[in-house]
Amino acid sequence: MSNNEPSLNVRPVRAFADNYIWLIEAPAAPQSVVVVDPGDAAPVLAELRRSGASLAAILLTHHHADHIGGVAELLAARPVPVFAADDARIPYATLKVGDGAHVDLPELGLHFETLHVPGHTLSHIAFWGHGALFCGDTLFSAGCGRLFEGTPVQMSASLRRLSALPAATRVYAGHEYTAANLKFALGVDADNAAARAYQTQVEIWRAGGTPTLPSTIGLENRVNPFLRCDVAAVREAVTRHRGHPLADAAAVFAELRA
Repeated sequence: MSNNEPSLNVRPVRAFADNYIWLIEAPAAPQSVVVVDPGDAAPVLAELRRSGASLAAILLTHHHADHIGGVAELLAARPVPVFAADDARIPYATLKVGDGAHVDLPELGLHFETLHVPGHTLSHIAFWGHGALFCGDTLFSAGCGRLFEGTPVQMSASLRRLSALPAATRVYAGHEYTAANLKFALGVDADNAAARAYQTQVEIWRAGGTPTLPSTIGLENRVNPFLRCDVAAVREAVTRHRGHPLADAAAVFAELRA
């Protein structure tokens, strides 16, 4: 898929303790938005009222309640297309999309490619387009999601796939976990100057109440230990912790995530 479409205006809506619901402004339809992973309808409806925008579509990355819990109420207020994986645990999907499928919304000027990224859940997907990645709970800044259903091999492969996207790709993850993730990352990769500098910036942002997201794929490839399992410093740290050599990057990932 060509990823040369115009860049997006995306704004966060906070939900629960640390969730981000992302609102994508439609380039071709002013005052129309697409919402990603609305776990709670109330803050989304409040933002729509505040901005005067109308909901045009919903994108869902996976079935967990903190990502889909607000869908029914949003649809009751305004029926719109819902794009999600083919998973019975997502009852609201009107358009089921799998790996490599295109989410085309020409009337909004929006086009995304669907990437199947199992690990956090088996049916987890991400949406990539316009230089942006909406990755739910697969990739976080300086971290990655828990393995509730998938295997370490699956999650490692999913993260490698995301890490290979263009470096400038903006990463819109589902949670504000960056500060805690960086503490762990630097415990593994203590001499990582990029991670240390990023931690300083994140502390400033969080003190001011500013989101640390979006990140970028380029930054994550420099600071995120789960994308660096084939880097000597990370592999050596995990090997020391484990007490014996590890076969490959997937084995390093498995031990690191554990």
